[in-house]
Amino acid sequence: MRIHQALYALLACLLAFPALHAAEQQPNVIVILADDMGYADLTCFGAVDMSTPNLDRMAEQGMRLTNFHTAAPTCTASRAAFMTGCYPVRVGMGDVIAPRADGTVSPSRVLWPNSPFGISADEVLIPEVLKKVGYATGLVGKWHLGDPPAFSPVKHGFDEFFGVYFSNDMNPYRYYRNDELLEEPIDRDQQTKRYTTEAVDFIKRHKDGPFFLYLAHTMPHIPLAASPEFRGKSKRGLYGDAVSEVDWSVGQIFETLKELGIDDNTLVIFSSDNGGWLLRGEEGGLNTPYRGGKGGTYEGGLNVPTIAWFPGKVPAGSECKKLASQMDLLPTFAAIAGGETPQDRIIDGHDITPLLYGEQDAKSPWEAYFYYFGNELHGVRSGKWKFRAKNVLKNENIYYGLWRDTEVGDTPIPPALYDLSRDIAKTKSVLDQHPNIAKRMRGYMDEARNDLGDSLTDVKPTNVREIGRQEVKQDLPK
Repeated sequence: MRIHQALYALLACLLAFPALHAAEQQPNVIVILADDMGYADLTCFGAVDMSTPNLDRMAEQGMRLTNFHTAAPTCTASRAAFMTGCYPVRVGMGDVIAPRADGTVSPSRVLWPNSPFGISADEVLIPEVLKKVGYATGLVGKWHLGDPPAFSPVKHGFDEFFGVYFSNDMNPYRYYRNDELLEEPIDRDQQTKRYTTEAVDFIKRHKDGPFFLYLAHTMPHIPLAASPEFRGKSKRGLYGDAVSEVDWSVGQIFETLKELGIDDNTLVIFSSDNGGWLLRGEEGGLNTPYRGGKGGTYEGGLNVPTIAWFPGKVPAGSECKKLASQMDLLPTFAAIAGGETPQDRIIDGHDITPLLYGEQDAKSPWEAYFYYFGNELHGVRSGKWKFRAKNVLKNENIYYGLWRDTEVGDTPIPPALYDLSRDIAKTKSVLDQHPNIAKRMRGYMDEARNDLGDSLTDVKPTNVREIGRQEVKQDLPK
C-alpha cells in the first residue's frame, strides 16, 4: 500500500510539473503609453530634430510596428478599446454626454470631470484577464475611463493605481493612490519623473512576477512640461523636451529590468493613445508621412509609433508592416500569459503573437478595419485600400480648423478611395478607377453599420453594450 501511495504521489508530481513549469515561464508584461505623441516624434520613426536614444535602442533590439492603429483618435475612446479589445462604440464609449467644468453639457468624445459615465463594470479589461492567471497588476499615470468611485482602476482589475483620472489640461487635476485622493500637489514639471519612480517601485516589488504594468504618461499632452534636466535641451522646444523625458523614463524601466535580471522574461510595448495634435503647431506632434492627426480619422490620427520588445521572442531589428491594432493587445496578452480571451461576448481584437514573433507568412488578422469617430463611421481599411464615406469638412479633423463651428464646416466632402501602397498620405482619390473595390468597401461599411451603428447615416447598432453610469455630485473648481 505504501509503495502504491508513493507511486501515486510521484505520478501527481510529474503531472503537475508542466503546469508549474508553464507558470514559471509566464512573462511579465509592460505597456508604456504616451499621450498625443505623433508618428514621427521618435528618431526610429523618422524624427530629424528629436533625441530618443532609449526608444531607438528598444527598436534596435525589438520590432517597429509601422502599421499599428489605435481604435479612435481621442484619449478616452482609444484607451477603452485598448483595455477591452473592442471598438469604443462596442463598449458604449463612442459619443458620451459630458458635463464640463463651466456647467455646459454637450456631446463629447472624451470624458470630463463630473461626468456620470465610465467603463462598465460588465466589461472585462486586460488586468482582469491577467489576474485570473496569477498576475499582479498596476497602473501608473492617466486613466481617463471615468472618475466616479465605480470606475476606479482598482475596481476594474488593477491591484494598484497611482496617477490621475483625466488629461493634462482638465480640472480638477489631482493625484490618487488607489481610491484615495492625495494631498500631494501636482508639479507638472516633475510628473514624468514621479510616474517613473512609481513604476520602478512597482517592478521591484513584483520582480518575482508575473506582473502587468501599465505606465500611462500624461506627456506630451498640453500643457507641456519637463523637469529642469530636460527643459530647453531639445531642438523641438518644450514639446521635444517632454518627449525626451518620456524617452528617459523608458530607459529607466529597461535599466530596472536588467538590474533585477528579469529583462529576458518581459514583454514591453511602447505606443501612443492617438496621433499628434495639429492645432498646437510646435507644441503638438508630427505625424509625417501621414495625413491628419489627433481628432481625425486619417492615418495621422490613428497610426501611432509602436515598438515591441521581448528578447528571444520578438526578432531584433525587425519591422512589422502588417495592419494591427491596440485592440489586439488583450487577446495577445491572454495568449502569451496562458489566459483566455472572454468567450461570452464579442471581442474585436485578435491574437497577433505570430506577427510579434516574426513568424514567416504571418498575416494581418484584419480583413476590414473600421474608422469610427465617436458613433460616426468615417471609413474602412482593407489591405492596401482605404475608403472614406461621404462626410463634411468639419469632420476632417475635429481639433483642427477655425472654421469648424461656421457654415464652412458643413461643406460636403465626397466619398474617396485611396491606394495606400502608392499614396500613403491620401492625396488622390482613385474611386472612379476602381468601382469593384469601392463596392466591396461599401459592403464592409454596411456590415459595420448593421453591427455597430452609424450616427452619420442614422443606423442603430445591434451588437453594442452599455456604458457604465454612476451619478455622483462633485464640486468642480470655478
